[in-house]
Amino acid sequence: MKIVIAPDSFKGSISARKAALAIQEGILRVGPDIETVIVPMADGGEGTVESLVDATNGHLQEAVVKDPLGRDVNAVYGILGHDNTCVIEIASASGLPLLKKEERNPMLTTSYGTGQLILHALDKGCRKFVIGLGGSGTNDGGAGMLQALGIRLLDSAGDDLSFGGGNLNLLADIELNGMDPRVREAEFIIACDVDNPLIGLNGASAVYGPQKGATPEMVELLDSNLAHYANRIEMKTNISIHHNLGAGSAGGLGGAFQAFFNARMERGIDIIMKQTGLKQKLDGASLVITGEGQIDFQTARGKTPAGVAQLAKSLGIPTFAIVGGIGSGIDQLRTIGIEAVFSIVNKPMDIEEAMKNSYDLLSSTAEQVMRVYISSLTQLSQKPDFFRDCIL
Repeated sequence: MKIVIAPDSFKGSISARKAALAIQEGILRVGPDIETVIVPMADGGEGTVESLVDATNGHLQEAVVKDPLGRDVNAVYGILGHDNTCVIEIASASGLPLLKKEERNPMLTTSYGTGQLILHALDKGCRKFVIGLGGSGTNDGGAGMLQALGIRLLDSAGDDLSFGGGNLNLLADIELNGMDPRVREAEFIIACDVDNPLIGLNGASAVYGPQKGATPEMVELLDSNLAHYANRIEMKTNISIHHNLGAGSAGGLGGAFQAFFNARMERGIDIIMKQTGLKQKLDGASLVITGEGQIDFQTARGKTPAGVAQLAKSLGIPTFAIVGGIGSGIDQLRTIGIEAVFSIVNKPMDIEEAMKNSYDLLSSTAEQVMRVYISSLTQLSQKPDFFRDCIL
């Protein structure tokens, strides 16, 4: 029997690799001879770098860059082992977790550090990039990133714009001559799992601004500023990003990639599955076990368990999900191939306790899942009408 273990990380608790190892440990307690294949997954957000570096025997690089408030911070990105592709999670340089709650202010925060990471990777010889857009703490339309790469954003006096989404309304001209020429030589694959436009009721400011510290008044101003910014970009490039699908991801970084880079946007989980060779590793598998911290109706919109299950279903392989919390709307997950969902919470406990003990909880839950699975296979082989008789 071969079982493929392909979970996402449990956010804030345990990495995808450790989650997979915990599940493997539980499985092997039931059947030491069961063949297990570990494939740590991600969907373009947290864990993307780790997943791809592990899968390709790549390595990590560290660079000192500016955080969303312009302070020096050590950021990490990955270089894949098979083709020198650079993998960047923008959250490493421009992420919300880098800010204290009281520091969150999208009028001020910048994506400059993301541009610095790209420059660092270009210096290492990388010309192909996978960029994960999850976890942004900015709403500057990617302006800071562009400035780091040599594009000048000028006000009416010819001065460079200050950082932050609050200054985009002052943009009068864009000078492209100083853009690092290596950027145009490079290919960018953008891992994006949202289809929000840049502006409007479903745009970057309205949907994601509040979680980044924006008040209702700020949201209105930021949306207006992004509209002005997009107008200037269109005047310069003849490319309209105002209502492009995905342009509003990561505070408008998606739009900047669409306008100025040789870039294409793909579903994050599809990128990870391709890079890790998940389809090939599913060959001959009897069962797939995936998981994430919280599963609910949103999972079907391209999150890791959905992508894994859809691929497995296309190959005729059932998928179980082992998760932290179970939210509403999971019934629809059956249609995409998730046959059953199991929570690791085995008694009344608060979320802190569950997160602290996630490895042991995952391991013990996986063990119980396997005992039921193997028992059902045994009963079914002995008596084909076993499940019918149970129902009757």
